[in-house]
Amino acid sequence: MDRRLMTKLMTVVTMSAVGLMGLTGCKSSKTSDYDLLVQENEQLRQQLASMDGNSAEAEAIRQQYESVRQRLEAENRDLASALDQMRNQPAAGGSLPSIDGAQVSARGSDVVVTVAGDVLFASGSADLKNDSKSTLNGVANAIKSNYGSNTIRVEGYTDTDPIRRSKWGTNEALSAARALAVETYLVSRGIDADQVYSAAFGPAHQRGSKAQSRRVEIVVLDGNN
Repeated sequence: MDRRLMTKLMTVVTMSAVGLMGLTGCKSSKTSDYDLLVQENEQLRQQLASMDGNSAEAEAIRQQYESVRQRLEAENRDLASALDQMRNQPAAGGSLPSIDGAQVSARGSDVVVTVAGDVLFASGSADLKNDSKSTLNGVANAIKSNYGSNTIRVEGYTDTDPIRRSKWGTNEALSAARALAVETYLVSRGIDADQVYSAAFGPAHQRGSKAQSRRVEIVVLDGNN
């Protein structure tokens, strides 16, 4: 039997198993397909172990083995993609209620409230729009009701366009000012000042478009962090 092929395949099986463990609640059809592939791999492994490694039959089994390996790799990619989608899907009920003007999602065990920068601020400005405050009021009320003791990190983000027509020298400076403006407003609405802090990320972590990239994320950190 080709030990190098065996080692390579078993590595793929291990990687797929790790991905699968992170997908509790994934569709049963996906896990069933994975289980069938693992069973097929085990059957091929036993057949190879019991025959002359140089025979034509062994070569045919090796080809089947390679096919299973490729299918397991594809399955692993699908599992990783599904896991990524689960991490970014809207947070489960009981985390935070829906908030007008904001998107609530999960980032691991943290809860993330995303508000578009264009909702909060005019272009190049770090002054909150008056009509954005109802959204932040909803955020503050939801946090006070559901996460009164958790640490809150307000993260500011921008797009990648260079700063040209505002007083901010860099995107990092603009994102810092915007995050601080949101932090200050949340404190004015009853969030404990010792509970919240701000962080600036500038053009890091871009989204699908420039408008989506300009945002403030209000992250409710897991109580164990």
